[in-house]
Amino acid sequence: MAVTLTAQERRLRELARKHGTPLMLISRSVLRDQLQRFRDALPRVEPFFAIKANAHPEIIKAMVAGRASFDVASVAEMNLVLAAGAKPAQVIFANTVKPEASIALAAKKGVTLMTFDSEYELAKIAEHAPGARVLVRIKVPNVGSIVELSLKFGVDPADATSLMIKAYKLGLQPAGVSFHVGSQCLRVENYIEALEMAAIIARDARLKQLPFEIVDIGGGFPIRHFDHEEDPFGRLASVLKSELDRLFDPAIRIIAEPGRFIVGPAATLLMRVIGKAIRENKLWYYLDDGLYGSLSGQVFDHCKYEFKYLRGGHTQLSTLAGPTCDSFDIIARGEDAPELQLGDVVYVENIGAYSLASATTFNGMPTAKVVMTP
Repeated sequence: MAVTLTAQERRLRELARKHGTPLMLISRSVLRDQLQRFRDALPRVEPFFAIKANAHPEIIKAMVAGRASFDVASVAEMNLVLAAGAKPAQVIFANTVKPEASIALAAKKGVTLMTFDSEYELAKIAEHAPGARVLVRIKVPNVGSIVELSLKFGVDPADATSLMIKAYKLGLQPAGVSFHVGSQCLRVENYIEALEMAAIIARDARLKQLPFEIVDIGGGFPIRHFDHEEDPFGRLASVLKSELDRLFDPAIRIIAEPGRFIVGPAATLLMRVIGKAIRENKLWYYLDDGLYGSLSGQVFDHCKYEFKYLRGGHTQLSTLAGPTCDSFDIIARGEDAPELQLGDVVYVENIGAYSLASATTFNGMPTAKVVMTP
């Protein structure tokens, strides 16, 4: 059954026809809008775009044009942002476990703001990037976040000042503290508790005459994935803005590492039905992208997406599967979908983060073609 399409849906159908599928559309205007929205909501916070969310060159160019700074986790990411025009002072090497050669190369390129969370990392930085400015990453509550990053990173807050003193004795500049409340954080209390911990460390460090100047509040800023959900960022930002002013002297520099928030809403994935079957007394639709491709965020990012269709009619519980010959590549088992035909378009919005970044070419299946839109 045909459905009356909106102007936006007609545009999606035309783009799928023109460019083929799988197709990832990334909007430059949405990238700009999200960056500005972040700045408007948190005027005191400097955004360091976490390019791990999506390192497509055009996205990096858009962030450079928007005067954003960058959070990088590797030399490869560092080279991308520097080549795009970012200055070394606009980059934080925010991986707390870095190969020695990467530390040395970062120092050579002038990237000297780094994070650490162990004495072993401090020793490496002191040897290969003498004089570097370092932030101690602390372990903070990740309750309710989709990905709990404190399982792998962060020192006990009680040890933070001692490690900063150790950094100072090694000839480094202990510049401050960093934390991450977990990816897609929907619990504002995580931020409040983390900020209070950071404030205690800041006071203690200054009492000990350490050059404390930066608080890095990490990422985790949530976005909406389903139409029926409320946008969670507004309330979170309002609380954060108030807490930052309450807890930290205006002289303290506040930075953050938004990734998903900037790029997530900017992308739409278009796929086509390439196969159809009845299994388990249910319709199965095989799409030309899946868990090994742009929907890899369902695996690695624990993300849930809203699947939309350019066809109407009676809906029934169906299964969506990817194109590979691996039975793991099942996208959704209980999807309420209209009866689809071969060639029909299925699309997903808000899929710019942790999709292309972790996509593979397993089975020789190509990753989605990227088309930048206004």
